[in-house]
Amino acid sequence: MNKITISEVTLTQKKYLAEAKMRNHFAVIDEPLKSGGSDTAPTPVEYLLTAIGGCVSITLRMYAERKGWDLGKITVKVSQKETLGPKGIEKSLIEEISFEKEITDKQRNKLVEIAGRCPVAKMVKGETPIESLII
Repeated sequence: MNKITISEVTLTQKKYLAEAKMRNHFAVIDEPLKSGGSDTAPTPVEYLLTAIGGCVSITLRMYAERKGWDLGKITVKVSQKETLGPKGIEKSLIEEISFEKEITDKQRNKLVEIAGRCPVAKMVKGETPIESLII
């Protein structure tokens, strides 16, 4: 199976403002004022956190549908945490997942496991090699 997913990002002449194209969809990326940007769009990290949250929620919905579980609205809040450790600033991500409907402890345990199977989260965990080429 050869599946190719492409996202193309072009940095404009406006400092850190970038334009992204994904299939037939467009988005912009920028940095906050304190980092020298214009704060006209989310940062790359904010898009990454959003991608993880979106993927986790969709993965959970797909699993719940197969099991016949009605979870109602699924909310995934993803945040980046920075702590000072022996190697300097260490970053980690925290996913806070909530459901509109009540779930059992057994469902809770399974859904936490399934959340870890989200393809975007697996990429971030280092399971996907990145090859950089200058063409």
